[in-house]
Amino acid sequence: MMKFYKILFFNSLILGTLMTISSYSWFSMWIGLEINLLSIIPLMVNSKNIYPSEAAMKYFITQALASLILLFSMIMSMNFKEFIPQNSLNMLILILNSSLCLKMGAAPFHTWFPEVVEGLNWGNCLLMLTWQKIAPMVILMYNLNFFYFFSWIIVISSIIGGINGLNQISLRKILAYSSINHIAWMLASMLMFKMIWIFYFSIYSIITMNLVMIFWYFNIFYTNQLFLIFNYNKLFSFFFSMNFLSLGGLPPFLGFLPKWVTVHNLINNQFYMLTLILIISTLITLYFYIRLTFSAFLLTKTETILKFKLVNCFWMIFINFVSLAGLLICTLMFNF
Repeated sequence: MMKFYKILFFNSLILGTLMTISSYSWFSMWIGLEINLLSIIPLMVNSKNIYPSEAAMKYFITQALASLILLFSMIMSMNFKEFIPQNSLNMLILILNSSLCLKMGAAPFHTWFPEVVEGLNWGNCLLMLTWQKIAPMVILMYNLNFFYFFSWIIVISSIIGGINGLNQISLRKILAYSSINHIAWMLASMLMFKMIWIFYFSIYSIITMNLVMIFWYFNIFYTNQLFLIFNYNKLFSFFFSMNFLSLGGLPPFLGFLPKWVTVHNLINNQFYMLTLILIISTLITLYFYIRLTFSAFLLTKTETILKFKLVNCFWMIFINFVSLAGLLICTLMFNF
C-alpha cells in the first residue's frame, strides 16, 4: 500500500514540472524546478535501505548546484543586460544551457546520473529516466540559438552513452547510459522541428516503461539474473527482448519510427556528420542490447526445475503488445 506522503509528493512533483513548462518568466520556471526537486527527494528516501538515501543525497547536491548556476545566469542576463557586452551575455546563456544539461544528465555533465539511478528502486528509476527530463528539455527549447554548443553536447552524449554502456552488468546503469544516448537523439530532434521531440520522448517513455515494468515484476537488477525471465515465462522473455530491440531502434519496431523521422529531418537540413555520429553510436547501443537478449533467441537452453506461481498481468501484456505493434499501427494510420 502506498503511503499518503508519497502520493502528496508525487502530485507536487507533477505540479512542479507542469509549472515549469507553462511559465512565462524565468523566475517561475526556476521555482517549478525547485518544487520538482524538493518533491522527488522524499520519494527516493527509504528508511530500510541506505542506498536510496545515498542516491537522494547525490541527486540533491547535483541539482542544487545546477539550480544555483541557473539562477545566477538568469539574474545576470536579466538585470544587467544594459551593462554587459553581447559576448558576455552569450556566455551567460551558454552557462544557463549547461546548467540545464547538468539537470537532465546530458554528457559531459552526466557522471552523477548512472550513480544516482543505481541506488534507486525501479519506480524511481522510471521517474528519473522519463519524467525528470521534461522540464529541462522544454526550457532548452527556448535557447536553441547556439548550434555548435548543442552539436557538441549531442556528439559527446551519443558517444558516451554508447561506449560506457558496453561494460555494465547492472540493468539500471545500462538504462541510464541508454538514456544519455537518447538525450542526444532528443536534442537533435528539437534542433529544427520541436514537434519531433514530443513524438520521440513519448515513444521512448512507453518503451522504457515496458522494460521497467518487466524488471519490477521479476525484481531483477543485474544481467546474471535475466535467466529468471527466460526460463520462467517465454512470453515475458519475448516481450523483454523485443522491447530492448525497439529501444535500440531496430526497424520492425516502434522505436525505429522517431529515429527515422529525426534522421530524415537532420538530412533535409544537411546535418550529415551529426546524423552519421548518431547512427554509429546507436549501433553500439544496439550491440549491447542484442548481447543481453541473445540467450532469449537461442533454440536450445537450460531449463530450471524451479516453478513460480504465474500471476496474470493483463495490463503489462496489453501495453507491451501495443508498443510492439505500434509501428504497424502508425504506418496504417499515415497511409489512409
